[in-house]
Amino acid sequence: MSCTTLSRRALNLLTTSSSSLHNLALRSSSTINVLGRDYPVDEQTNVSSHLLKHTDRSLHLRKHHPLQIVKQRIVENMQAKYLWNNRSPLFSHYDNISPVVTHDQNFDQLLVPGDHVSRQRQDNYFINKDLMLRAHMTCHDTDMIRSGLDCFLTTGDVYRRDTIDRTHYPVFHQMDCVRSFSPWELEEYSQDPKNFKAFADESTPTDASHQSCHTTEAVKIMEYSLKSTLIGLVQSLFGRCKYRWVEGSFPFTYPSFELEILYNDEWLEVLGCGILMQDILVKSAVPNRVGWAFGLGLERLAMAMFNVPDIRMFWSEDERFLKQFRVENIHRPIKFEPYSSYTSRTRDIAFWLPTNFVENDFYDFVRNTLPSDTVEDIKLIDNFTKG
Repeated sequence: MSCTTLSRRALNLLTTSSSSLHNLALRSSSTINVLGRDYPVDEQTNVSSHLLKHTDRSLHLRKHHPLQIVKQRIVENMQAKYLWNNRSPLFSHYDNISPVVTHDQNFDQLLVPGDHVSRQRQDNYFINKDLMLRAHMTCHDTDMIRSGLDCFLTTGDVYRRDTIDRTHYPVFHQMDCVRSFSPWELEEYSQDPKNFKAFADESTPTDASHQSCHTTEAVKIMEYSLKSTLIGLVQSLFGRCKYRWVEGSFPFTYPSFELEILYNDEWLEVLGCGILMQDILVKSAVPNRVGWAFGLGLERLAMAMFNVPDIRMFWSEDERFLKQFRVENIHRPIKFEPYSSYTSRTRDIAFWLPTNFVENDFYDFVRNTLPSDTVEDIKLIDNFTKG
């Protein structure tokens, strides 16, 4: 389906239909149900019926599903490679956490500025003015740290309003990881343990390349730990491959990095990471620890590892798709063999746009109206302004 600017009549149908669906839901019930629990709705509610059908699917928990395979390979790598002195895994793993979180958990606890673009209603799914479907697994980090965990992995489904194409879907799956250190743990890696300091004081030279509360040596030790961990992880998934580090920008880490690998002769971003903002650790009641974190998308990795061409295929119940991932050894190479269920067709539509038009409203309307995610792509191919 190709999308141009729309006719006034078609737009009236679009805006009336999408708002009517929402108003009808409010009239028929003052609550919406997520995972068996009712939540009150209000003017902030924008969760669609199409989306709610996905909240109990938990693809990352489904045995032999490609996302579960990627998740399990990552967990096995982290838990086998990094051990306590008693040989138990350093990293604990949590993958059954409810996606319903507060706005405070999703934004404020992670130091996301009040005017940050990621807070916009057009990009998130809000249950009401207080609750939402999480937009990233990072939203659980402060609660996990506050509970006493120093090294952990979390995996789950996350929700963001997005465009319609083969690489985007409003529900996808993320894995987040945090490792924190006490100053004496970092001291073991120092070249001068007797004089090592993790936290800067007035006599410490300032360095704009990292948070002013940290010493340069502490940051270098943490950065080496983080990057060596991630290089080993990526090579366990893709084999020996070319990689590069790119400067990143995230509200909850500084410095921040993105790891890219050379895949099919193109650079592919596979994850984001960085040194945890100290204010997050302070808010989590561990002001005397420092740490790093990373986050990655399971779908992005699975598409590359298994040659799956369309992100929507992960939601398929088609046996031709699922049977290709039923393997006894999850570490053996798997290459998806494509098949087709539909004949490709293109439709051009046109309509006038109001001044308050939001593209993600249109994408949600399409997803709610047409069954089984059969719309493969929507592209704006022309604009016309009447003089």
